[in-house]
Amino acid sequence: MEREHIVVVGAGQAAASLAMRLRNGGYSGPLTLVGDEPHPPYQRPPLSKLYLKREWTVDRLYLRPVEFWAGLGVALVTGRTVTAIDPAARTLQLDGGAMAWSKLALATGTRPRPLPPEFARLDGVFELRGLADADRLQGEIRPGRRLLVLGGGYVGLETAAVAVKAGLSVTVVERASRILERVACAETSDLIRALHAGHGVRVLEGRSVAQVEAQDGAVAAVTLDDGSHIAVDAVLVGIGVLPRDELARAAGIACDNGIVVDAHGRTGVPGVWAAGDCAAFPLAGISTRLESVQNAVDQAECAADDMLGRPRAYAPVPWFWSDQYDVKLQIVGLNRGYDAVVHRRSGHGYSLWYFRDGRMIAVDAINDARTYMAARKMLESGLALSHAEVSREGFDPVARMRQAGA
Repeated sequence: MEREHIVVVGAGQAAASLAMRLRNGGYSGPLTLVGDEPHPPYQRPPLSKLYLKREWTVDRLYLRPVEFWAGLGVALVTGRTVTAIDPAARTLQLDGGAMAWSKLALATGTRPRPLPPEFARLDGVFELRGLADADRLQGEIRPGRRLLVLGGGYVGLETAAVAVKAGLSVTVVERASRILERVACAETSDLIRALHAGHGVRVLEGRSVAQVEAQDGAVAAVTLDDGSHIAVDAVLVGIGVLPRDELARAAGIACDNGIVVDAHGRTGVPGVWAAGDCAAFPLAGISTRLESVQNAVDQAECAADDMLGRPRAYAPVPWFWSDQYDVKLQIVGLNRGYDAVVHRRSGHGYSLWYFRDGRMIAVDAINDARTYMAARKMLESGLALSHAEVSREGFDPVARMRQAGA
């Protein structure tokens, strides 16, 4: 009989959650996590915030101390790259040998989109996806430096906030018509833009880089498509990420904006599962790939349960957050397909309520944790709030949640 051995490719949040769920769920056989970074599983969201500000050390980023994994009976193989998977033979190739598996989970995460060619091979150009990226960027966070941030998404804006507070001159250039265009309504973009402008960040929207000037092999200035000239000391490129699905594709596993899985985390190849940022799963009938801690944890645990023979469908109410200056933006639900937004202000902060066909589908809460928690409980309970109800003067989301018993 084949000796059981579960291998997880990846060593991030999803991989860690999957391994812990397997052990806590009763799996006692060999369990191996393989990661290409020289670290145990660690948190990525603080990289653009607390770690970049040097308020957190590396050890505090770790999800668990190194000793924890040995105590759990998990073999951590770090600093090694998986180069190929053979589903038929149930083996994988590492840079330096082969490894057999009986069940395989892919938690490979994402990678930054390729650098624009004009920035390739220039010093002073950075990405921010892993610890090594953050370590390199930390050296640029010094008073008087000039930082250009390409991309007005969460990572770029969070980094801009850290940098300007540290005394840098910061410019954000967003190719789309507004920052956060892909993930938030115009009203949320307006609030976040005003927040940054109030701290001295220059935000340029609907603009792109037309030319890059270098000096001694390092970036020195850029010219935008409107002719604007910006002198820079460093550039952070935050133009989004792509799922790391190359291994799966090469192994014949179906991929479409991520590794395609069903509601249980199974790929189309027997014995292979996927979870986290790299996985595309069905949500409300639409193939969905989520980049969030919530998804990494919850989907990984669902896949682990299926591996243990306890299948259940994964149907999350997603949630996300972003910290910028003294503002916490908390998001619950998916706003895709929204056709109306209600803007509410309370004594706690602001909230933006998204609707599709008159029904609430998502909420952005800005410094309003009370509203966020109420909205989250209502969405999780399936409470159908109408546009008219939320628009009504005196609407109290907490009172409504309690009334419904959510």
